[in-house]
Amino acid sequence: MNQARSPADEERQPRLAEAPLEAVSARLAPCLALHKAGSWLLVVMAVALMPLGESEWLAWRIWLVAGVAGLGALGVGVAWCEARRRGYALREHDIVQRRGLLVQRFQALPLVRLQHIETRSNPLERCFGLVRLACFTAGGRSADVVIEGLPAARAEALKQQLLHRLQSTADGTSA
Repeated sequence: MNQARSPADEERQPRLAEAPLEAVSARLAPCLALHKAGSWLLVVMAVALMPLGESEWLAWRIWLVAGVAGLGALGVGVAWCEARRRGYALREHDIVQRRGLLVQRFQALPLVRLQHIETRSNPLERCFGLVRLACFTAGGRSADVVIEGLPAARAEALKQQLLHRLQSTADGTSA
């Protein structure tokens, strides 16, 4: 049975933008930068190997490749900086995440809406010892909140905390 929250409870809850956030692992920055660099390397190679025949663009190929490589380097730098600013918090009634560098995005998922949690990692993340924690609500096929860059032990501990709260909510007790 869900208890209604009083306005006093909502006033005590820190505002979303003011919530004290825990930083993700510092290993997320090089992991995302390497992923972004690999993507841009494919684009640079495609531009470099693009058949131009005898067109006037042939003389400009080196500048075109250099420009695309420069954009790629900028993208890698932005990915690195953005990863260093990410944070999350497990609060009393919700889980909060901050992402973004130029455009910051705050997400809050009320724990009463949480349906299930899973951990994910791709081969590059596993090389860095990182895991993503995906939180789902009812009715969607994709995760509503995905916290990237968690060390495996921290992701498992956070998952267990959330599962405990889910179980407590299902039993009608407070966590």
